Amino acid sequence: MSTFKNFIPSGVIPATLLLLNEDLTIDDVATRRHTKDCAQTPGVSAVTVNGHASEVHACSFEEQQQILDSTMEEIGDQIPVINGVYADGSQEAARIAKMAASGGASCLLVFPPNTMAMGGQLRPEMAIAHFSEIANATDLPLICFQYPMSTGLGYPFDTLLKLFDSVPTVKAIKDWSNDPMLHERHIKIFQSLSDPINVLTTHSSWLMASLSMGANGLLSGAGSIIVELQVSLFQAIKNKDLERAQAINDRIFPLIQVFYSAPFLDMHNRMKEALVLLRRTEKSYVRPPLCKLSTSEIEKIATALKTANLGANDKFL
Repeated sequence: MSTFKNFIPSGVIPATLLLLNEDLTIDDVATRRHTKDCAQTPGVSAVTVNGHASEVHACSFEEQQQILDSTMEEIGDQIPVINGVYADGSQEAARIAKMAASGGASCLLVFPPNTMAMGGQLRPEMAIAHFSEIANATDLPLICFQYPMSTGLGYPFDTLLKLFDSVPTVKAIKDWSNDPMLHERHIKIFQSLSDPINVLTTHSSWLMASLSMGANGLLSGAGSIIVELQVSLFQAIKNKDLERAQAINDRIFPLIQVFYSAPFLDMHNRMKEALVLLRRTEKSYVRPPLCKLSTSEIEKIATALKTANLGANDKFL
């Protein structure tokens, strides 16, 4: 059972990395330390595990349970924990949801089933059925992960409105629409509903612009490295302190340029290397099909960290 009843996802929420041993088993000690570091950052409102940042695509059900259990043992009484629900089938998604609820999670981040990419946008009832299956398994609040429409996995605007009406435990979206005009529409309309839906931006590559539109929070894998800067930026935007926000954003900029460069799928691979360069962990192994970065790319990450004035044991703005 969750320690944090009636949790409403908002504010700054880092998605943590999964650290591995050389044989690609989970390095529980290093992962716990990393998760605790993120969770104990002042201004953080929750922590997300079993998401993209923790390579959930390459983790078994049992490993996902292990990750959540370790997280709850380490920080479960300190801060709400959001658990990802990554599954192509709705029944498996419901099984993960039950596991997360039993394990003490306070909220679920629901990924779109990959099968929806083949025309699911034309069948809104499929999205509603998927979320309903999960909602029937647990009463935990849900975050709908909104992908870019171009991927085939993004939900049309009207489908989202139908989803909110049909599944009232949906309390937020993680917005990766990657369309500034649509993103602003999400913020203005969803957060003004009679039963408001918070928009948590994950547009980390243009975070200041996104937050300035009024998003009620952010959920970001980059938070595994720069959560202190993200907290400072979020607070500066809330306080309408443009000069401070620009100064913080100037430090974020060089890192975002390397983290989210092509190929995009290496973003969390790069963040692991940054974690090593910052001396916050010792190893940066990733599971296939992800591969070790080249020496030249790691050097670019090191340069970006230096440009951003980040170093071991650095304390941010």
